[in-house]
Amino acid sequence: MPLHPAAPEDLAGLVSAYQQTVQAVVDLGRACTDKDFDRPTACPGWSVKDQISHVVGLESWLHTGEVPRVTVPDYAHVRNEQGAFVERAVEQRRAMVGSKVVDELETVLGKRVEQFSAPGMTLETVVRGAFGPSPAGQSLRLRILDIWTHEQDIRQALGRPGNLDSGGAAVFMDVLFSQLPKLVARNAGIEPGNVVIVDVTGPVMGRAGVWVEEGEEGGKARGIPLFSGVAHDGDPLDVFTTITLSTDALTRRAAGRGTVDDIHFTVHGDEGVGRRVLENLVFVP
Repeated sequence: MPLHPAAPEDLAGLVSAYQQTVQAVVDLGRACTDKDFDRPTACPGWSVKDQISHVVGLESWLHTGEVPRVTVPDYAHVRNEQGAFVERAVEQRRAMVGSKVVDELETVLGKRVEQFSAPGMTLETVVRGAFGPSPAGQSLRLRILDIWTHEQDIRQALGRPGNLDSGGAAVFMDVLFSQLPKLVARNAGIEPGNVVIVDVTGPVMGRAGVWVEEGEEGGKARGIPLFSGVAHDGDPLDVFTTITLSTDALTRRAAGRGTVDDIHFTVHGDEGVGRRVLENLVFVP
């Protein structure tokens, strides 16, 4: 079942979704008091202002290539080199007033939109990406996914839910659905002979399925995506399990925010399989 609303695929649609997602973070920041900026979020060690600083810092680096020259203290939440790199931008802005960080994000947003809207830019134009040079379309999808995730962190901390029917939400779901065969068969270790269906009730609605079968020549089990032109073979012994949940519950779980017990969901079929899938659904760092 296609996502509704569908995730943007063309450059103009991706740029629009990117702009709307970053602007949502700006708008949330504009409404924050000093106390709001200091509220803790679902990301360990990060306040609302730190979340905004992270978005500012990464977008600035992607635009200019300049790395902040700051020393990151030995924080408990910084566990590896990648975490230390990301933390530099947050540490650089810890002494700044929250409203100034929001101003900076608004400025960076304008420059990034201008970059992606430049004449000659295409989905395949190679740009600086979070994990190295990458096509503009791929880079935009990953940036939308990451920024929308942090937007939801901010909303949760402020008690201001929203933007769950946006292009950003649809991009998140689209990327997650593309990863579902691996998440089910490999990460969750669901055994061959199982068919897992994830039914999302909205605001972004969609359905994705994975049929787990034996790997070739006794190799690891593999997940085959359903509803994508591939039909189940009709084996009557296969066990079907359907997990039903909302866009918010699915994306929070997939982003690794909280535990399975923190979200509402229903399972029709094998309860154990459903829970294992949800426990191993995390694909966003």
